[in-house]
Amino acid sequence: MTQTIEPVAQTHTRTPQERVDAWLGEFESALVARDVDRAASMFAVDSFWRDLVTFTWNLKTVEGRDGVRDLLSHRLGDTDPTGFHTIEEPDEADGVVSAWIEFETATSRGKGHLRLIEVPDTGADSAWTFLTTMQELKGHEEQQGHSRVKGAVHGSNADAQSWAERREAEEKDLGYGTQPYVLVVGGGQGGIALGARFRQLGVPAIVVDRAERPGDQWRGRYKSLCLHDPVWYDHLPYLPFPPNWPVFAPKDKIGDWLEMYTKVMEVPYWTKTTAKSATYDEQNKEWTVVVDRDGDEVVLRPKQLVMATGMSGKKNVPNFPGMDEFEGEQHHSSEHPGPDAYVGKRVVVVGSNNSAHDICKALYETGVDVTMLQRSSTHIVKSDSLCDIALGDLYSERAVESGMTTQKADLTFASLPYRIMHEFQIPVYQRIAEQDKEFYDRLEQVGFQHDFGDDGSGLFMKYLRRGSGYYIDVGASELVADGKIKLVAGQVERISRTGVVLDDGTELPADLIVYATGYGSMNGWVADLIDQETADKVGKCWGLGSDTTKDPGPWEGEQRNMWKPTQQENMWFHGGNLHQSRHYSLYLALQIKARYEGIPTPVYGLQEVHHLK
Repeated sequence: MTQTIEPVAQTHTRTPQERVDAWLGEFESALVARDVDRAASMFAVDSFWRDLVTFTWNLKTVEGRDGVRDLLSHRLGDTDPTGFHTIEEPDEADGVVSAWIEFETATSRGKGHLRLIEVPDTGADSAWTFLTTMQELKGHEEQQGHSRVKGAVHGSNADAQSWAERREAEEKDLGYGTQPYVLVVGGGQGGIALGARFRQLGVPAIVVDRAERPGDQWRGRYKSLCLHDPVWYDHLPYLPFPPNWPVFAPKDKIGDWLEMYTKVMEVPYWTKTTAKSATYDEQNKEWTVVVDRDGDEVVLRPKQLVMATGMSGKKNVPNFPGMDEFEGEQHHSSEHPGPDAYVGKRVVVVGSNNSAHDICKALYETGVDVTMLQRSSTHIVKSDSLCDIALGDLYSERAVESGMTTQKADLTFASLPYRIMHEFQIPVYQRIAEQDKEFYDRLEQVGFQHDFGDDGSGLFMKYLRRGSGYYIDVGASELVADGKIKLVAGQVERISRTGVVLDDGTELPADLIVYATGYGSMNGWVADLIDQETADKVGKCWGLGSDTTKDPGPWEGEQRNMWKPTQQENMWFHGGNLHQSRHYSLYLALQIKARYEGIPTPVYGLQEVHHLK
């Protein structure tokens, strides 16, 4: 990956392996001796320790020696970490030694990553970045590999039930005779991946969704929708896509895969089920959730409630003056059925990000007169450039051929603290801008407002900071540049009976208006299900506090509220793209598994609430 610190002159003759072994040995010695100051001194002045559950029972990044000292002062005593060792030979580049490690704590086994830099003048090694992640709980390991269940019953057995019969009995009992320990509200990709984790960990859980079938969340979208991320980035836990899977999967194919996955992984999944209300009993530490299951009211009493309704689930519909007077059709992009019904009509799409481009492209290709209304600048990156330059080292066929695994790719990405991640991304997008200069020039010539983010760090940082403001070009941008998709820039003043009126007085005639205006924070679902007070108690979901556009400070260090404890006891949020659903579902599931087994989980650094929505 691109390095951002200046190379330093090497003043020693030790190999990278010797340097890492020496640092890990000294670090463990300090931890065993409970010498917090000595351990903290082994980190660089500007350093970052990102912990995913192992030390903090949280997703938490601390910065500098003071941050390390504070974390260890609070959490070293009962964490009892030992056994730090490398699992492959470290490498060195540009003055940084990188190493993959494993270790244990009193309750878990973990993997991690360490980057060492040489301190000027002294020649000593200090940790620059340090990642620690929980991979399994001792005594509660998943039954896989050598410990997998037999399936068949050998020998005499009084219980003659087949696997299918036992599954049927369990499905009839769970939620009625036996209460789930966890209720997951939302059965899209995130809820399904998390449900599979709970199943393998032996945590009684139910995933509920209002759709008729798993995968309908994808099937119901506009017909041209495909994943914009490549297949290597999108695998689900346990069951990767086959090697002949399309690079960019069409929506219906994804829907069918999710349905198959739900069945094969035996995820307890209630279709045609809507969560109607939820209340929390502080005394009993228990939720009461009323659901409508295909017309029948069922009362569930889980201990843990997970909102897996998706960061792109709470649609944001603008409230423009005159919308109630419009004589044509209008709907949010999430409700757009596709282009077929609009042949011969005039369509205005309000927005210029992913959905807007996809919808405009499909409409144009069906012969519809379509105009894209751009209200603010958008980052565009060509799909081929993204896959090659930004993702190719971790998520591509060449990465697989070089020995890269999905887990190693995920942990590599996770090893970069959010505070400095933009520094690694900026040179990537500088290279893309140079390579695709002609493409960007053509867009600007037709008046398209383009940016690479506030600091030039491009797609990933925009996604992590605000979850919007970008388009991965799979063809629509060429149509915009060629003038085939009409482009108008401006702000909406009002909606007339016949179209969209801009603030400069221009009117865009329309038979259909599509509001590709994005989505609101996930805590909006909490307001709907519980109440506004609880939604405000947990606060805004998503964003880093980078103080860039649509990501107000202060700095958070991790994604707000995602995959970790919140200010509302026993409430969690799970969402994001397929990569995040896969990777972070492990840490969320382990946090809840520990609580299910009665393992103490003292949370360090519980996130404060700075923004409500």
